[in-house]
Amino acid sequence: MNDVVICLFASAGFDKAAQGLAGAGRRLADELGGRLRAVVIGAGADTLALEFSRLCDTVIIADQAELAEYQPETCLNALVRLCGELSPRTVLLGNDAYSQEIAPRLAYRLGGSAVGDGVEVRVEGEALRVSRQVYGGKAQAVIELKRMPAVVWLRARSFAPAPARAEAGEVTRAALDIQADTRTRVIERKREEQGEARLEEARVIVSGGRGIGGPEPFTTELQPLADLLGAQMAASRAACDAGWVPPTWQVGQTGKKVTPDLYLAIAITGASQHMAGISEAKTISAINTDPDAPIFKHCQFGIVEDYRKVVPLLREKLAALQK
Repeated sequence: MNDVVICLFASAGFDKAAQGLAGAGRRLADELGGRLRAVVIGAGADTLALEFSRLCDTVIIADQAELAEYQPETCLNALVRLCGELSPRTVLLGNDAYSQEIAPRLAYRLGGSAVGDGVEVRVEGEALRVSRQVYGGKAQAVIELKRMPAVVWLRARSFAPAPARAEAGEVTRAALDIQADTRTRVIERKREEQGEARLEEARVIVSGGRGIGGPEPFTTELQPLADLLGAQMAASRAACDAGWVPPTWQVGQTGKKVTPDLYLAIAITGASQHMAGISEAKTISAINTDPDAPIFKHCQFGIVEDYRKVVPLLREKLAALQK
């Protein structure tokens, strides 16, 4: 069959990443001439299912008590059962930690193939191809998945949302006779403090690096600028490792991958590891004292100057525009 299934965890909510996942699924299903189905797992799935019923042909709810909270083995068993019954050509997941953990194991259980961090999924002839960033964002690899179903987790905000349908699709509840599997289980959960939006969904990001010089300027210089721009705060690995800001702010190859409309890099040199996290940003602007900093090879706008001279001027101009 040429159907596409998107797998969602109710705890993530109806965020931009999930909407983009539905958008990617809808376009792929149209290319394949198949249907778009959504599987929603976890407590509170009913609310999310109603949202996705306007984007998908069918929504299947799996909210048994054993699936109320994410446990890897139990959720994997449920997805194997549901996807096996649906027999899709492609299974798409988001880039949350749960999806990244499950995707390759789901592909193995279904006898398919897997790839992660996709920024484009398309059909060429009979082949399904996924594009992803490699070598720290310096190149793009195109991977052809020959064993079906193809199980792919996608980078957040790399895909436009799906248009709402005039009529809602069918919503059903799966009758799963599934037992809790505790061979591998989550024994503790810690929720990170975050603002109104997740960093991966931010449209504007103000980010500081080692050249900021310490924790105080993040509060006294960069945060007021971010407030004026309506931006989220972020940082390089060096700033996070130094303990100047929370580790949840880290952007880069070993941190978060972001796709904002504007990424303002302040006192960040732009090493390949950091660029891997911002390669999908629409516009990159940089302030750095080193004219040879790698960041200037990638940014659309750059200022060679001490940020302590530039940032106050930016704040002053922005404040004047908002009066």
